[in-house]
Amino acid sequence: MREGSQLSQVREHLESANTDFLFFSQTICPYCTRAERTLDAHGLTYTEVNLDHHDGLREQVVAETRHRTVPVVFDLRGDEPVFVGGSDHLLEYL
Repeated sequence: MREGSQLSQVREHLESANTDFLFFSQTICPYCTRAERTLDAHGLTYTEVNLDHHDGLREQVVAETRHRTVPVVFDLRGDEPVFVGGSDHLLEYL
């Protein structure tokens, strides 16, 4: 996920989060609410990054994950972030 010698915005968000999970969302998104509730129900911490507040970030997320819908969920509990997918994937993952 490197672009030259500069970290991508996606990687910066992943590395700066001090939580179990990180997900990219949008303001009006019932599936994002579903992801939040799923993580809460499992007692897991998460960082939410709203794509509506970051110019160009959505395009980077799609380019790096090939996932075009929100939420875009990552598990940060291991040594390296694990791309989980969307809310349906998160339900299966947990």
